[in-house]
Amino acid sequence: TDLRPLDILSEVVPAGRLAHGMRVFQVQGVHGFQLTTSRPRALGFPASRLFIHCDCFPEEFSIIVTLRVLSIPAKRNEYVFTLMAEENPSVLVGLRYAPDKLHFIFWSQERAGGWQTHVTFPNVSLSDNQWHTLILAVSGQSFSLTVDCSVPKDVVAETPFPASLSVKRASFYLGNRRRRKGMFTGLLRQLVLLPGADATPRICTAMNFKVAMLSVPTVLQDVPVKPTSNEVLKYPYETDTKVTLGSRPPCTKQEKAQFWFNASQRGLYLCNGSTWISMLEVKQRLDYVEEYQNLVTNSETMGVEVFTIPEVGLFAATANRYTPPGSAIYKWTDGKFVPYQNIPTYQAQSWKYFTIGKKIFLAVANFEQNDRGQEFSVIYKWSHRKEKFITYQRITTHSARDWEAFVIEGEAFLAVVNHREGNNHNIDSVIYRWNPRTGLFETNQTIPTSGAYDWEFFTIGPYSFLAVANTFNGTSTKIYSHIYIWLSGSFQLFQSILTFGAADWEVFRIGDRVFLAVANSHSYDSGMPAPSNFYAINSSIYELNITAQMFVKFQDLLTYSALDWEFFSVGDDSFLVVANSFDGFTFSVNSIIYRWQGYEGFVAAHHLPTVGCRDWEAFHTAEGSYLLYSSAKEPLSKVLKLKTT
Repeated sequence: TDLRPLDILSEVVPAGRLAHGMRVFQVQGVHGFQLTTSRPRALGFPASRLFIHCDCFPEEFSIIVTLRVLSIPAKRNEYVFTLMAEENPSVLVGLRYAPDKLHFIFWSQERAGGWQTHVTFPNVSLSDNQWHTLILAVSGQSFSLTVDCSVPKDVVAETPFPASLSVKRASFYLGNRRRRKGMFTGLLRQLVLLPGADATPRICTAMNFKVAMLSVPTVLQDVPVKPTSNEVLKYPYETDTKVTLGSRPPCTKQEKAQFWFNASQRGLYLCNGSTWISMLEVKQRLDYVEEYQNLVTNSETMGVEVFTIPEVGLFAATANRYTPPGSAIYKWTDGKFVPYQNIPTYQAQSWKYFTIGKKIFLAVANFEQNDRGQEFSVIYKWSHRKEKFITYQRITTHSARDWEAFVIEGEAFLAVVNHREGNNHNIDSVIYRWNPRTGLFETNQTIPTSGAYDWEFFTIGPYSFLAVANTFNGTSTKIYSHIYIWLSGSFQLFQSILTFGAADWEVFRIGDRVFLAVANSHSYDSGMPAPSNFYAINSSIYELNITAQMFVKFQDLLTYSALDWEFFSVGDDSFLVVANSFDGFTFSVNSIIYRWQGYEGFVAAHHLPTVGCRDWEAFHTAEGSYLLYSSAKEPLSKVLKLKTT
């Protein structure tokens, strides 16, 4: 072979002619083959069609598979492909999966008679009805499996892959081993053999890792081949269905598997034999925003966290300025937030809800010392017996502004933003790691920050990132905020972005695109002439450029001492709402909802009167969608309801 990709799947459909029992299905916008043949040999072809110049299987290679696996019984195995000699029932090379396992099989002929070797990769969950791309790289005794471009699973086997595995008079079989038992029941989109190389760097460059392509048969590519003259489409796409229009028809066994299209509501439904099931959701559109509830708070509110405790309910925790009475937790009851629990806090800035296994936690960032002159932020744990939060762990912090909780490679972390110590704003913020043995958070890493306000954790493919909003270095707000990437067990600098009193980062996705928005609060530099307005400045949205491997500016939006961004969706529409807090003259400033307009970026859609707006939270209940904003200038926060059409 000449080290080019060898497309096994395309060989089964030469010139686009499907073998007996092959059908093309489209699921989640992606095409794949379904194999339903009663004659497994019909899905085979001679190996000599691929190995033209050599009759030995390559010693080093990668196998790339894109597939969608259905749920299968616990003891069932299904074959993705096999390579078998005509005169021998044994598998020379093959790939099969069982629930939560993937097996690579090969025949070793180094001893008399030969024997079959199984290399097993445990904890591989594919049976979730989603598309997945697998890359199996083989070299000697080393076997590496990468699923959806995540962290590779490596296995070193006692038996190496043979240096000279003969493929004379052998054939490839798609989805079977020449028998109906173990036949592949899912969908196959890609099956490629790449000799002599690890294909991971070639595959793991696309944004949508689950359907990344190296070589896909023409019939499965997104746009069907256009018929010439009057010839019909060559490929049997699944379009033979009956669709009923008009008012809701009956749904009985007679109508089972039929569709009903509700033209007035643009809804598509499938009859399951008794009821109509929604297949194409009727998408809502945001029409306007109305005031829904005035939430009287203990004092001015610096931040708010909305969260759901399973089997208990929906809650909102407000971070309130004064102690007493401290901060409050509210429970959503009969369509409103009502007081539920009060917790002593010390000029609380924010709350963070997170879970570790079955444990439920709520961490508060305290900005001031307690009555004894001690400066702690506190982690509270939910007591299922008492049905309230109780003190769990105190952590020494320095004018803490924010907590961020996240998980990397199965380990739980908690990061605190330390704003300043005395008058020194250039101090360390700290990342804590959960110790399962002690059940406590322990210091894992410190990162230098400057008057920082916010951490934002996010992942892109297999990579984990942590962005810090640096606000003030003692002389200027025009300073760099930083994005860190997790490499080799710690966060390392990835990119620096110039910000102006940055108070918040918000990461969000629209389709395959990844964005990062910064809220710039004010522009001040002791060594520069004062601007006409410290607070009317641009906040910026950055987009990840996958080629350049960095975030690049996408759009500037004029804001007024912006302190928070919140991303939310209604139907197919995406929105950003900004917390404008002060325009240089008054705290009564409109905060704005921006609608995503594609090519135009974000465009102002709704202006919302707010007073000293500090934080936004979007949440949903069975009754609808809502926004909650907190005021840092009055003891009154507001719930707004999103009215849709």
